[in-house]
Amino acid sequence: MNRVAARGFVWLGVLLLGLAGCTSSGMAPVDNRSPAHRAAKSENARPGTPQITPSTNGLHTVQSGETLYAIAFANGLDYRDIAIWNQLESADRILVGQVLRLTPPAGAVEIKPLDDEPAPNARPLTDAPLLREPQAQLLVYSEANWAQVSEARSPTPAVAAPAPAVPAAVSPAPASVASSASTADDGWQWPVDGTLIGRFGGAGGKGIDIAGARNTPVRAVSAGKVVYSGSGLRGYGRLLIIKHAGEFLSAYAHNEAILVKEGDMVTAGQKIALMGDSDADRVKLHLEIRRYGKPLDPLSYLPERP
Repeated sequence: MNRVAARGFVWLGVLLLGLAGCTSSGMAPVDNRSPAHRAAKSENARPGTPQITPSTNGLHTVQSGETLYAIAFANGLDYRDIAIWNQLESADRILVGQVLRLTPPAGAVEIKPLDDEPAPNARPLTDAPLLREPQAQLLVYSEANWAQVSEARSPTPAVAAPAPAVPAAVSPAPASVASSASTADDGWQWPVDGTLIGRFGGAGGKGIDIAGARNTPVRAVSAGKVVYSGSGLRGYGRLLIIKHAGEFLSAYAHNEAILVKEGDMVTAGQKIALMGDSDADRVKLHLEIRRYGKPLDPLSYLPERP
């Protein structure tokens, strides 16, 4: 074999080894999934959020990633009560390892919001006001005063006193307007368009369930501040909690991805998450509305659909 042929065999061997290497390693696959799906997968790759379970002894030890709002949410309490019971300077500041009491201290007085008390009703007066005159008057002696006193003592024909005016009937105070009517002016709106598959107190539990397609945008029902974003509440999946005016909280569960972070201020209708099935048996949004820690029927606050 001549030198030229030998050199050709060497290059042929190098080429075959290169092809073998490509075959064994394979080409890098092209990731054609949506950014939201990749973000969700990346989130799943991170260590899980510590689970917040309802307390059985009236105490809770703060773990990393928890907020006072989420702790109160998990225990069905008002975050303001927990802040008062533990003498917290701010509801936005709790420390990892801090032990919070979830029951009022001895001697604590329960304070109810004023708007929970029934409005007083006005009642019409049934008796005419009683007018009184002085019984005696000291006058300086004079002929004129003596004549006045003498005239007052003389009998006069009785005159029928006018009948007391009957006060006009006062219509009773109007009953309080239903929540759905009063909140329509406050900017409440539906978070997604979908089929209602669970109502408050029924299949929806403490809120309502709305079915839809994966990655459907979830929007804030009203303006507010994001106070929790995570997956630390069992049964809610990726959960988002927003605080609104009037001490309302809205919670959005089972998201595929969350698009805002804690501390963000959001506007009514702003896109905050994508619908998914995290910790759920199907793609759906579970919506809860709470006030002073108590779950309320969201259908009483959302506008009626046409």
